[in-house]
Amino acid sequence: MDIKLTQFSHGGGCGCKIAPAVLTELLADTPLRVMPRELIVGTETSDDAAVYKLNDSQAIVATTDFFTPIVDDPHDFGRIAATNAISDIYAMGGRPIMALAVVGMPLDKLPLEVIRKILAGGESVCAEAGIPIAGGHSIDVLEPIYGLVALGLVHPARVKRNSGAQAGDALILGKPLGIGILSAALKKGLLAPAGYATMLRHTTKLNTPGTRLAEMDGVHAITDVTGFGLAGHLLEICRGSKLASTLRFADLPLIPEAVGFVQEGISTGASTRNWNGYGADVSLPAGAPEWQQKLLTDPQTSGGLLVACAPEAAGGVLAELRSAGFAEAAQIGSFAAGAPRLTVT
Repeated sequence: MDIKLTQFSHGGGCGCKIAPAVLTELLADTPLRVMPRELIVGTETSDDAAVYKLNDSQAIVATTDFFTPIVDDPHDFGRIAATNAISDIYAMGGRPIMALAVVGMPLDKLPLEVIRKILAGGESVCAEAGIPIAGGHSIDVLEPIYGLVALGLVHPARVKRNSGAQAGDALILGKPLGIGILSAALKKGLLAPAGYATMLRHTTKLNTPGTRLAEMDGVHAITDVTGFGLAGHLLEICRGSKLASTLRFADLPLIPEAVGFVQEGISTGASTRNWNGYGADVSLPAGAPEWQQKLLTDPQTSGGLLVACAPEAAGGVLAELRSAGFAEAAQIGSFAAGAPRLTVT
């Protein structure tokens, strides 16, 4: 039986995240209860993971991430989902130690062999990260859902929040943009094998440098770019750090195939929802074509690390990323004092 997993998805990968504006409204009335002193990072700045201090040298990093299929191949879907979930540990500067599987499958529609391949794909990435899948939970649902609860360890002094950027910091992006656009082209049957291979190469590459970057002098904040797009996650840094940011569009690393598709009008619905949620806080150059906006808001599944660091540390950050195989890593902008806002030049 030829099963196409994306036929079950109303929105694949991180593109199925709840839109920023809706999420803000949902959480607006959440009661603020007294938090334990040991909770170093909670929900206050929409960071990548929660961090709980165990002792003077250890803190636990806890996160979960799951979504519907972004590709048709079950093994590849499992790999992408697992890579994306573990990324949040690296984005906090942590080292992953174990994972729990989150599994929801339409058992009346998917053969057990397909489900086994999804689980095997996720397990293969966990093995690459050096961690076990130590348990999990599964339910019978209408759409395939797969992901992980990921747990890690970090030194409390090395936690890298998305609220630590400083005025004058340089901004560095670890992976090129365009994954959401490639996924939209895939669903339309337009993505060639070479484009699919590019998509898979980026979405299954673990952001392992995050652990080492957290130990570097001059690195002040780290996050990863996922469902809200580059502009959305950069704005989270700006709001958490109470800074403005300038982004140089010409310096952005972009996936060439994605640029071609978006210039032909192919993008995701999530890109439009993202812009509607935070576009008022983004200034684009006069006359900028719409496709540039679409790339800035394109939902990235298992996207790259976004690093704020002192200008003198930028060379070391780029060298660390590139030595780990992130050849497209680039310095793309900077931070300055001012109201939280993104200006694109």
